[in-house]
Amino acid sequence: HLHRASLLVPALEAALANFSAGAAGGVVQPVRTVVPVPRHGGYLGVMPAYSAVDDALTTKLVTFYEHKKDSSVPSHQATVLLFDPRNGSLKALLDGSVITAKRTAAVSAIATKLLMPASAEVLCILGAGVQAYSHYDTFTELFTFKEVRIWNRTKEKAVKFANSVTGPVLVCSSAQEAVTGADVIVTVTMATTPILFGAWVKPGAHINAVGASRPDWRELDDELMKNSVLIVDSREAALTESGDVILSEAEIFAELGEIVKGTKPALPEKTTVFKSLGMAIEDAVAAKFVYESWSAGN
Repeated sequence: HLHRASLLVPALEAALANFSAGAAGGVVQPVRTVVPVPRHGGYLGVMPAYSAVDDALTTKLVTFYEHKKDSSVPSHQATVLLFDPRNGSLKALLDGSVITAKRTAAVSAIATKLLMPASAEVLCILGAGVQAYSHYDTFTELFTFKEVRIWNRTKEKAVKFANSVTGPVLVCSSAQEAVTGADVIVTVTMATTPILFGAWVKPGAHINAVGASRPDWRELDDELMKNSVLIVDSREAALTESGDVILSEAEIFAELGEIVKGTKPALPEKTTVFKSLGMAIEDAVAAKFVYESWSAGN
């Protein structure tokens, strides 16, 4: 039911705008609660949300582990609980991993549509995990790029990625090689220190920074963070959770919902960074979409 990103994008755009409208938007969403599992190097995140406009009530439970001996287990695993907001009963239990992958890529695509340079031709993806696949699928569905490049710390995974997706992908031997001259860059890594540097980035490029979801983790260096127009999904979350934002002390220009609404300008001619942490309201909208599509088919 989430195969076509284009079906999900309008609902997510509305949810982002409603979130950034404050109380008037009818979205109730606290910053996620994160429980560390220090013995095993992991975290459990709890992400509840309610949208009055969508009449959707959900909680997502997500685990994320930074260093895994068993690489066959995904770094992120999730489950979404969908409730009936009228009486609180549980309506459905959904695979949150698929929802997370698809809604994250769709929100990155919304940011990209608004912020990328007018004649974007080269897409670069840093990382080759689940989010790399979902971003590739979504971006190649919604945009036309002349070239797609990938880099991964483990080259074998980048080669596997290139061999398993539908279109041609250039495997690069370094992050710098992949990034140089790219118009749109997606960082979807488990990096805890910067892997993308401002000195490499083409002026006017757009970056979707999706990894580094803890206050002491980084994907982007200070130069890139401070010399770009910084857009976030949630100001409150970014100032609590994003190491790239907190440690660089970069100034936040806008929430993505403000740009969707038109209350802040998009500035596609500038170098832009969209710092995506993911929001519970995105899960709520996507989960309801899946549930209603499934119900209609049954």
